[in-house]
Amino acid sequence: MPFVTAGDPDLEFTAAVLKELAARGAHLCELGIPYSDPIADGPVIQASYTRALEKKVKLGQILETAATVAPKLALNGNAVPVVTMVSYAIIHRHGLAKYVADAKRCGIAGAIVPDLLVEESAEFSALCRKEDFSLIQLVTPTTPRDRAKRIAERSTGFLYYVSITGITGERTQLPPDLIENVNWMRSQTELPICIGFGISTPEHVKLLAPAADGLIVGSALVRRVAAAATEPRAKVLNDVGAYVASLLAALN
Repeated sequence: MPFVTAGDPDLEFTAAVLKELAARGAHLCELGIPYSDPIADGPVIQASYTRALEKKVKLGQILETAATVAPKLALNGNAVPVVTMVSYAIIHRHGLAKYVADAKRCGIAGAIVPDLLVEESAEFSALCRKEDFSLIQLVTPTTPRDRAKRIAERSTGFLYYVSITGITGERTQLPPDLIENVNWMRSQTELPICIGFGISTPEHVKLLAPAADGLIVGSALVRRVAAAATEPRAKVLNDVGAYVASLLAALN
């Protein structure tokens, strides 16, 4: 169940990328909302946010672009959800209830909120449950286990398990105790557990698929999407699609 991230300051091209990802077999797409103060983003995703901010891309524009494509994404007759990766600062400024309502109106199924502290999550968690809008939160390798359990209790949709300590980005190796840690987390929650950060190769997929309900691929995909600045878009879309297909082949 690979998840992939679409990110490009050209919103029309972003919509095309989302369509390509679904057509190639992605089960869920993550759409990044650009933010000026990256939380755990590596240089590739930071650069994509910078490009978008320089073009003055706004939240409303991103959501309206999603509305043109998200409700139509499907795989084998099943809907392919789109969720936003978004800072809680943006949600708070927009208004909690308004963000959920606007996102749902545009076909968004949930939000990954990496900087929402569990101590401050009760209000938004309750709202998301009431509105059937997934609140996806992160657990890291350094999260104390009692805190990880509380994060899982406040989350819906799935739990995002960060594979490594540090920022996003492609890696050649993943921690040897990752699968053990994920298995412990699985014993503490009924939520699906999806692993992200550092996943970029078919070998990573083969290693982690038995332990995970989903694998999240971000930087490796955003780096390919960024090539649209200098290469024909049709070629970039094909390269992106072929890359996702290679990951799915390893999964299967």
